[in-house]
Amino acid sequence: MDPHRDYLDVNRAQWDERAPAHAASPGYQVSRLAADPAALSEVVQFDLPRLGRLDGLDVVHLQCHIGTDTLSLARLGARSVTGLDLSPASLAEARRIAAECGHDIRFVESDVYAAVEALGADYDLVYTGIGALNWLPSVDRWAQVVAGLLRPGGRLFIREGHPMMYALPVQDTYDGADLRVELPYFEVEEAFVSDEGGTYVETDHVFTNTLAVEWNHGLSDTLGAVLRHGMRITAFEEHT
Repeated sequence: MDPHRDYLDVNRAQWDERAPAHAASPGYQVSRLAADPAALSEVVQFDLPRLGRLDGLDVVHLQCHIGTDTLSLARLGARSVTGLDLSPASLAEARRIAAECGHDIRFVESDVYAAVEALGADYDLVYTGIGALNWLPSVDRWAQVVAGLLRPGGRLFIREGHPMMYALPVQDTYDGADLRVELPYFEVEEAFVSDEGGTYVETDHVFTNTLAVEWNHGLSDTLGAVLRHGMRITAFEEHT
């Protein structure tokens, strides 16, 4: 497989199959979000002290999946919220959940690299949640897209998995004596292709679309890309 030719199709198939299983899983807490109009997803709740209220802002959430974080951004007072994702099945779940929760959110199907053309708008806030950049071959192209979506004075908020985590072997526990870097820490052209069943939330679904095509991006890759495309860094944190 040539991952640069086929990675969108491969990853789209995986996310299309994951979407209904994720929406039904207790991990995404859809029923809690529907029952309590003030409830936030665990991701946005964690981000809230750094993100703050969004009153009056136009917000876009890139790689939004089933939209529970997108919905939570709307609950922080945003004037408008748009979610973008490459998976039509994910967006179908996102629209259903938003409607069930009584929110008018625009969801757009697009590869993130085509977001400027697909959305046709600019925003006060571009939000990217955890587990997004590893699906993209070039973080520089991503930063160029973000810059193209931000209006003057706008800001980017990103929370992502640490690149060192993606460079370590996948295992349930780590013995400090056994830690070793097995995969590239910095962005390289060659993708990491995995074939594993299951997902990161509880579900009984048996997955058939198990291929995933991913890339790692070192901290300097991401921070450098943001700076090269005219943004400035106002805050940076690492968490255990």
